[in-house]
Amino acid sequence: MSIAIRAAVAEDIPNMLPMIAKICDFHRSRDPARYGFLPQVERMYPKWIRGMIADQQDLCLVAEDDAIEADSKLVAFLIAELETEVPIYEVKQYGYIHDVWVEADYRRLGLAKQLVMRAIDHFRQLDVPQVRLTTLVENQAARRLYESCGFRSSTIEMLVEID
Repeated sequence: MSIAIRAAVAEDIPNMLPMIAKICDFHRSRDPARYGFLPQVERMYPKWIRGMIADQQDLCLVAEDDAIEADSKLVAFLIAELETEVPIYEVKQYGYIHDVWVEADYRRLGLAKQLVMRAIDHFRQLDVPQVRLTTLVENQAARRLYESCGFRSSTIEMLVEID
């Protein structure tokens, strides 16, 4: 298997959208109150991703399998951006990993870890002191992945639905 990880380009966006739909569906299926996305939410991503691709401080990575004989060879992606903290904290900026997705047939090959480590390295090169992310409490596989990359639990987001 010959899989290459590279920076996304605008031409990748249409091929990223089915994976984006999958990650949104996954989150919605686990907690529909927290992840009550609008219909076809993936159609809202292209403008945002184009902006990230254009901004050297943000990061959008894709992994592609050259052995695939199809229009799209993309099998994984990561979206991360530089965030500004509210001014009461010592840390002024931090990297934030929004989404990591690896297609089912390509899981357990180390792709997600490679993507996450590249994001950490990206923000390290920008002299950013922290990288943050959120993950579902029940997603043990993701939590193990992120811990293996050096992340630790920091906060717990809680939610109450008000009728």
